[in-house]
Amino acid sequence: MYINEDEIVSLTDEYGGQWGINHTKRLLQIISVISEGLQYNREAVWVAAYLHDWGGYAKWFTPDIEHPIRSKQLAEEFLVNKGYKKELLELILECIEFHHSDNHNRSIEAMLLSDADKLDLLGIVGMLREFSMKPRDLRRAYETVISRKSKLPGVLCLKKSREIAEKRVKLMDELIKEFNEETFGYF
Repeated sequence: MYINEDEIVSLTDEYGGQWGINHTKRLLQIISVISEGLQYNREAVWVAAYLHDWGGYAKWFTPDIEHPIRSKQLAEEFLVNKGYKKELLELILECIEFHHSDNHNRSIEAMLLSDADKLDLLGIVGMLREFSMKPRDLRRAYETVISRKSKLPGVLCLKKSREIAEKRVKLMDELIKEFNEETFGYF
């Protein structure tokens, strides 16, 4: 079996655009930091990172199916058609299915992708992303940011992830304070 990385990147770009590509690149950078000293299947994590949000992109989005489950369905069909071996396929699908999960009883690969995805929602990037998605509903964006800031650090699996989250939350606190001061709470 040969993994055609160019095809996977191209399809992720087609389905998710630059946001999908850049999100995946950030995840892989985060994983390179939080995985320091850990043994894991890099190929499985790489493929899972690129395919993990396919079910959330407009072309494949299905309203009554959560995007991790829809992404798993799409990834399974794609990977089976490409001849991926069962063991690698199962590991990739686990990573995709549980990338929004708080369950710590998973493979190291699934924990790496899940933690990286959560970390990408924290800090300045996570805040700016949320506000850019809701430019006319700043109150809802603000409430989502506050919720994530309080919830996500507590569900991270790896020690290094929690250390990074602590730094990102401090930055968020500073930005939230400035935001509240500049808007006088009217947003």
